[in-house]
Amino acid sequence: MSDNDQINRKRLLWAGFVAILAAGVGFGIRGGIFANWAQDFGFSGAQLGAIGGAGFTGFCFGIMIGGVIVDRIGYGKLVFAAFLCHVLSAFVAFGATEGQDPNTAYQLLWWGMFIFAFANGTLEAVANPLVSTLFPENRTHYLNILHASWPLGMILGGMVGWFLGTGESALDWKTQLAFYLVPTLVYGVMFMGQKYPKSEASEKGLGMGDMLKDVGLLGGAVVAFMLYLFFGGFLTPFFAEESNFPEILAIVIGLATLVWIGKVTSFAVGHWLIFVLFITHALVGAVELGTDGWMQNITGAILSEKEGKILFVITSLAMFLLRFCAHFIEEKLGLNPIGLLFVSAVIACLGLNAVAAIQSFGPAIGAVLVYSIGKTFFWPTMLAVVGDRFPATGAIAMSLMGGIGMMSAGLIGSAGLGYFKDRYAAEELKTADEALYEDWKGEGDPSAFLGFEEVQAINPKRLEDTKKLAAGERSEAEQTVVDADIRGNRSTLKTDSLIPAAMAVIYLLLIFYFRATGGYKAVSIGEK
Repeated sequence: MSDNDQINRKRLLWAGFVAILAAGVGFGIRGGIFANWAQDFGFSGAQLGAIGGAGFTGFCFGIMIGGVIVDRIGYGKLVFAAFLCHVLSAFVAFGATEGQDPNTAYQLLWWGMFIFAFANGTLEAVANPLVSTLFPENRTHYLNILHASWPLGMILGGMVGWFLGTGESALDWKTQLAFYLVPTLVYGVMFMGQKYPKSEASEKGLGMGDMLKDVGLLGGAVVAFMLYLFFGGFLTPFFAEESNFPEILAIVIGLATLVWIGKVTSFAVGHWLIFVLFITHALVGAVELGTDGWMQNITGAILSEKEGKILFVITSLAMFLLRFCAHFIEEKLGLNPIGLLFVSAVIACLGLNAVAAIQSFGPAIGAVLVYSIGKTFFWPTMLAVVGDRFPATGAIAMSLMGGIGMMSAGLIGSAGLGYFKDRYAAEELKTADEALYEDWKGEGDPSAFLGFEEVQAINPKRLEDTKKLAAGERSEAEQTVVDADIRGNRSTLKTDSLIPAAMAVIYLLLIFYFRATGGYKAVSIGEK
């Protein structure tokens, strides 16, 4: 490889790094302003979870659409489209103002987060296959470096909330959110005028059907199901409450997607391992990104708002540093990517339970560090496994898996945690004093999630106002409500820990599979 090629691939690596950094900054800031939105607009935990979820589901469409067309139209055009969407998302979200009709504010924030996520997904449709192609000799290492930018972005976004989002001199949430536009401008400049390589699949002239064969009907079924979940919820507000049409239309969209995949692949079944990886990555999205979206809010409710922001920064800093060590850890511990994922899942499960038990700031630092060690390697290492084992899929399988993970983060992780926060807090308050719950319950739509029982959340605006009071300034009834909310947050994290526990079982079974078939190794097109 010539010196110019070396310089070009390093610049593209760092341009991708800054692009994902912009996404992390926006994500980190958003997690810190949930309380502002609850106070300004009276949103429940479930509504905030849905807005946060839009910041994931939009990603799914960006990365899936981008992954399918990137080899046809080229990386540069997708980068430009993402840049425009990042800028547009800020102006849409800024349309929400205090005193506005809550439904209007909700829609503006939802669409602002959706467009922001669409831009993020489009960028990852570029960055993931780009880095995988540029560094085929060590995908796990370089994809972890690429995705180290995500926690670095969360650190910067978290610090915006830490220093500028609390206290008497706190900036309003719009000013805080605008900070993500700075790295957006930087990555736009860094990508400008660069020479882009072609993927191994594209170099060999493989068509769409060839690239999708390993995905096939099995992998397509996972994609179709996630689209069904999204459109089922997205379309509901546009029709009468008793109408079944949104669900029917969602089923049609899911089935049409599956039929399209079947048609272009001559109805290939697909590889069972991609099916398993797709399902597992849905769990990764739910536990990593879904939890990250709520971590500041949950730990801030258990301890204090400022301490929650500090813990979020500490978690992200540990994650940032560790992602540069993936290759070192694999070599020193003798782990292949699947082994690394198994160990990570076990640690993440232990970490979430530890965070659920925190009582003071000191031990909380240790608990969140354990959790951050566990979650660090999930996302980039899963992408590396797909790149290692299924090079014929080009950018497509990698992008589809990333889309599934983000869709799950929005529809299952973020929304699910919001629902369980509402549910557990309400149940705790009912148990402590049912009459007090009746006095404090909100008047909006009940919180709902998938097929779980609907619950009327504690009035979010009243609760946030009360939590801002010092403990000595609260009445006995107010303290009872706050304590119930804290216990509800602890229960939410314990429920969340079941996800990495399930992932650990899946990874363990894959370890047994690869040992029985000669061991894990990266393959080239045509190899098995």
